[in-house]
Amino acid sequence: MLGRIFGGKQPQAAVPEGQRLYAIGDIHGCAGLLDALLALIGLESRGAKRRLVFLGDYVDRGQDSRGVIDRLLKVRADEPETIFLKGNHEQAMLDFLQSPDLSEEWLHWGGDKTLESYGVADIWRKRPSALARELDERLPEPHREFLRSLDLWRVVGDYAFVHAGFRPGVALEDQRPEDCLWIRGEFHNAESDQRPRETVVHGHHPVKKPTDAGWRINVDTGAVWSDALTAVVLEGTTRRFLSTRR
Repeated sequence: MLGRIFGGKQPQAAVPEGQRLYAIGDIHGCAGLLDALLALIGLESRGAKRRLVFLGDYVDRGQDSRGVIDRLLKVRADEPETIFLKGNHEQAMLDFLQSPDLSEEWLHWGGDKTLESYGVADIWRKRPSALARELDERLPEPHREFLRSLDLWRVVGDYAFVHAGFRPGVALEDQRPEDCLWIRGEFHNAESDQRPRETVVHGHHPVKKPTDAGWRINVDTGAVWSDALTAVVLEGTTRRFLSTRR
């Protein structure tokens, strides 16, 4: 068990008493892996007061982004306290719908697979504006509402949850959306006096194994390439990992 390594204000991060949190990394259209991880969580959390946290990047790259969002909507209906955060890929999808000619790069980030999951065909033969119109027509309203409703970050107990990370030295309430969605090295290498007071749980940066650096935890294990979708399990002051690949 690792303690807080900055500021000396709290020896160990903790979640609220009686709660067990499961923070799930980047899914990227892997609906089957999401089903498998939720089944593992269901078995592991029997009898516990659990709360799920999804760290963003639900769409793109994998084969079934639509199926992932369908499953997340069911989770939201069944467990209303679940936290859903926005990833850079959800923002890119929304940007493409709004300004396709300015956001064409989304197609090359795996957005083509998302379009296919919604039934859009012949993607590389059509103009971005035509693709955006077709996606807009095919996107179910609950999916659109879900994408627009996502939070940038949330704090529970001594933990701050975010997709990518935080700008060092900037208070959480003053963070820019771009940093919460995109930041990497500057956050990962932040000096101890520039880190948030809370222990940060994030995804966005694929790693072979989940990383617990004490002050931050990365649970993006590159599911779309590795078949490993991972959650960190937080209970009291303990931390452990649960993955679809043992």
